[in-house]
Amino acid sequence: MPPDRPDLLSLTLPADLYLQVTSEQFADLASANRELRLERTATGKLIVNPPTGWETGERNTSLIGELYLWWRHAGEPGKVFESSTGFTLPNGAIRSPDASWVSDERWDAYDRNSDQSTGAFANVCPDFVVELRSRSDRLKPLQDKMQEYITNGTRLGWLIDPQDHRVEIYRADGSIERCDRPSELYGEAILPDFVLSLARIWRS
Repeated sequence: MPPDRPDLLSLTLPADLYLQVTSEQFADLASANRELRLERTATGKLIVNPPTGWETGERNTSLIGELYLWWRHAGEPGKVFESSTGFTLPNGAIRSPDASWVSDERWDAYDRNSDQSTGAFANVCPDFVVELRSRSDRLKPLQDKMQEYITNGTRLGWLIDPQDHRVEIYRADGSIERCDRPSELYGEAILPDFVLSLARIWRS
């Protein structure tokens, strides 16, 4: 209970009970709970993700660092975002990939001054996303999330599973490539010349 608000009580929700929030309510919740990673599904269900453990934090740092270095060396095309960034997808969901990239074309088309774009979360679907599975993550919801990105306009997505040393590559044509213990991942035509070595990811 916060010491400055004795009138507030903590509420623990059962795992099978969900809260429904509007996009405006979600923005207020996210602003008041910056230590949490909050997401909202297309139907308004609130998803609360606790802070990551040290293993996931270290892996995510390696991942975003490699993406940032590619971006710098490639002449800073588009924009790179880390895991605390939320995006409002075309279906109304508000999602936060562990790492993402938005092309100049897509970012320039985003009207940041319109009435619909004044919130904290850009109405943009990233061209490229990465989800990194932590020990507490169930695989199926992450797979559903990757499919949601693709359906809403993502052109390339990686679901990296350090527990099983597997990667699922999602592409805009709807195909999914599953790789066991790959040593590297390639940005293909979406991120030309980007190569992610998985050595640090696997050994963390």
